[in-house]
Order: sequence, then structure tokens, then C-alpha cells
Amino acid sequence: MGENKYPLVAEPISRSPEIEHGNIFDTLDHGADSELQRSLSTRHITMIALGSSIGMGLWLGSGTSLTNGGPAAIFIGYLLSGSMIWSVTHSIGEMAVMYPLPSAYVQWAGKFVCPSMAFALGWAYWISYWITIANELQGVVTVLSFWTDKVPVAVWITVFWIVIILINVGAVTVFGEIEVVCSLIKFGWIFVVIISMIVISAGGAPTGDAIGFRYWNQTGGFTNGFKGFLSVMPTCIFAMSGSENCGLVAAETANPRKSVPKAVGSIWLRLSLFYILGSLMITICVSPYDENLFGGSGTNASPFVIAYRNAGIPVLAHIMNAIIFLSVVSTGSISCYAGARTLMGLAQLGMAPKRFAKADKTGRPWYGIVPTLIIGGGLAYLNVNNSGAEVFTWFSDLTSLFTLFCWGSICLSHIRFRLAWKTQGRSVDELPWKSWTYPYAAWWGLAWCIILLVVEFYLSVWPLGESSSAKTFFANYVSVVAIVVLYLGARLYYRGPWWVDISKIDLDFGRRFYTDAQDMEKKEDDLVKKAVKSIFT
Repeated sequence: MGENKYPLVAEPISRSPEIEHGNIFDTLDHGADSELQRSLSTRHITMIALGSSIGMGLWLGSGTSLTNGGPAAIFIGYLLSGSMIWSVTHSIGEMAVMYPLPSAYVQWAGKFVCPSMAFALGWAYWISYWITIANELQGVVTVLSFWTDKVPVAVWITVFWIVIILINVGAVTVFGEIEVVCSLIKFGWIFVVIISMIVISAGGAPTGDAIGFRYWNQTGGFTNGFKGFLSVMPTCIFAMSGSENCGLVAAETANPRKSVPKAVGSIWLRLSLFYILGSLMITICVSPYDENLFGGSGTNASPFVIAYRNAGIPVLAHIMNAIIFLSVVSTGSISCYAGARTLMGLAQLGMAPKRFAKADKTGRPWYGIVPTLIIGGGLAYLNVNNSGAEVFTWFSDLTSLFTLFCWGSICLSHIRFRLAWKTQGRSVDELPWKSWTYPYAAWWGLAWCIILLVVEFYLSVWPLGESSSAKTFFANYVSVVAIVVLYLGARLYYRGPWWVDISKIDLDFGRRFYTDAQDMEKKEDDLVKKAVKSIFT
């Protein structure tokens, strides 16, 4: 056969005697081992899943979307992108419970689609993580400028770059606890936002102005027609990027079968509260023509902050700005975590230098953390000579394209995984956790990822408010160019068929097997739930 360039797919695993004789429960982590420590709990993964993607995209980017698309455009945009990430997380759930691997979706793509897809996805997504770090750092500058513009931009970037470094160089449990606290604050505050903005809209603010749906009526819902609606989609996708990180965190949890389904089950709460209701609140409280919106000629503040300030409630405006600041730093920290694990997964596949697969005794993958932080932080200094809105638009467009590629590959991997499972004669009942949405959600997510990649091509050729140019096209669509180059380069190296032969995939390689004790734990949880339910019914 010659040298195997991609062992995860081509070679069968060497099974232990216990597995050969059918006692698979004696080997908990067979095939899924790495130097990461499984020190994160269900609480960590659930809260990270709830709050990991709540950052600059929602709190600040919604301002540019409101201006470019209008109230109806941003609301529909979040509905559509929300349905996509809901579909994607259900695909993640099934595979993350079965295969909780570092750089999870990269390894799933290699296992079920092809090595070239895994190579392109892994490196492209690592690029998107350090772009996100840079974007969140420049977001910190925008947030802090609401209070003062006397501190040089480079100083703010440096200070909070160091903060993100400190969060990630600590133990994994320290990172987990920090993210839990940040997620709790963000999750709790959204209730305040929704209730207070309903009161503002009804005329209960100090200004006494009943707004209702005035701005919807003034604009007809759209400020720039259908093209304006299409232009808000990159920001909506960027705002929700990072929701897939629960698949990465699964590799460092003690019991993914318990943790991952809870994280997936909570996705509807985040989508409905944070994005859908949150975006609706700003469409009824803030005019799309307000000059102070992010990207405008005024203060360049978050639409949530503007809503409170215009309503005559400066205290809530300042608290809101502080929450946004916390969210931006938190999202930057998670991006470093995910980027380092992506490099580790690539190294395990032989697609990156072997040293990237190394971690210290506490589970910190230093060879992945350091380059991710250095490149991401260095790129943030682009904001020194450019406006925050310009940098945000550029970075969010690039990241949204990488995100669409990732989401599409996750859905495709899930479809191929189920097909392989069926082709090899295995029962669906053998899966540790089954998503009730299959196959409809997986196909829905994949189809919309493809459609929106085409839409982004259209907007890159004929951008909103600009004339067509090669510079604009490559600035907005260079992510896809990078993906194509990476994929074709990998195709030349790996050669072979375009698709992995699903009949030959070793479905036990990289799989997590669960112990009888964990089965008992699950049964005990179910009994407790039934007992509690019986008390109140």
C-alpha cells in the first residue's frame, strides 16, 4: 500500500483484547486519546455553548446591519441564520458524543468526506479564529471610545491582548470558569434588555415617547431593498460564528454523552433570546438612520447603547456598554482556545507539524496557543490606521465565509456519517445520542450554506453602495479563494478518490466508548427528573 498519508481514514485500528471479545465498556477512550485533559464539566460546556458566540457581531455589528438593511432585513437575517446554526448544532451533537476529538469538525470531515476537505477546513478555520481575535480586539477599542477617546488605539489593543493571553495561559479549568461567569452575565442581562426595551417602545422611558413600530413603518422594513437584506447576512453569520465550539469543547469533557446533548438542547434559548428577540428590540427602539450607529458619522456606538441613551436612561447605557466590553473580550478568548485545538487536531491528522499535537501536563497546547495569539493580536493593529467600522466589515465578511464553509462541512459530515453507519449494517439504536432532526436539519443547513456562499459572491462582484472592482471583490471574497487553493493543494497531495468510501470507514476509530457507570449515571439523572416532575404534577 505504501506510506499512508492519512491514517485516520485508511488504516483499521488495532483493537484491544477486551474489544475483540465484545467487552467494549472496559475501554472508555479507545482511539480518542490526546494530551488534552478531560477537566471540563457539563456546566462548562452548557454555558460556553450558551454564551460563546455572543460578542461584537450582535452587540455592535447589528448597527451596520440596521443601517444597510433595515429593521425587517436584520430580523429576517437572524431568523434564517438561527435556523442554520440550530441545524448545525444538532449535527454536531450526534458526532461529538460519538467522536469527541480535538478539532472535531476537521477530523469528522476527513473521516467521512475526504482528506482534502479536512485539510482545507482545518487551516481555513484556524485563519478565521485569529481574524476573530483581531476583530474582537478592535471591537474593544470601539466600545471603550464611548467613554473616552483620549487613550491611543494601540494602547487599548495591547492591554486587552494581554488579558486574552492571561486567560488562555492559565489552566483549562480557569478558562472554563471565566467563560461560565461571562456567559451567566450575558445570559442574565438579555432579560433586562428585552423587558426594558419593550417598556421604552411603549413610552415608559423618561422621554415619554411611544415608539412602537415607527421605524418599521417609516422604512417599510427595508432601507436598501433586497440587496440591502442580502448585505446583512454576513454580519448575522459572523454574529453566530463560534456556536459550533461546543464540538471542540467535547474533547475536554468527562462525559460528552451527558454534556453535549444539554448544550445542543439549549441552543433554542440562545437563538430566541439573544438574536431573534434582541434584534427585534433594537429595530423598534433605534432608527436605522441614527448617525451614532456603529459605522455612522457620530459616536459609533452599539444600537443597544443608543437605545438607552435616546430614551434618557444613561445608567443603562453605561451598563450595556460594560456588558458589551465583557462579551467582546470573552469571545476573543474563546477564539484563541478554539484556534489552538484546531491546530492540535490538524497535527493529529498529520496535516500540521507533530509538535502542534503536544500539550503540557495540565492540558495546555502551547504550540497552538502561541501562534494563534501572536497572529490574531498583531492583526488587530490594522485598526490603528483605519476606522473600526471598516475593519469590522472586512473582518466579518472574511470570517462569515469561513463559517459557512465550516457549517456546511459539519452538515455534510453528519449526512455521510449516518450513510456510513447504515451502509455498514449498524442500527441507529447503537448511537449514544440521536438527533430527532435528522436528516432534514442537516440538509437544510448544508443547502443554505451553499446558497449564501453564492450570495456572497454576488455581493462581492456588485457590492452595496460601491462600484464593482477587483480590489473590492478580493477584499470581500478572498476567504473562498483561500479555501479553494487549500483544497486543490491538498487534492494534489492526497490524490485518490474525491470521496472516502463509506463502506470502508472504520467507524470505531476515534470513537468514545462509554462505561456501565456512565449508563447508571444517566439512569439516575432520569430517575431524579421523573421524581421532581411527579412532585409538581
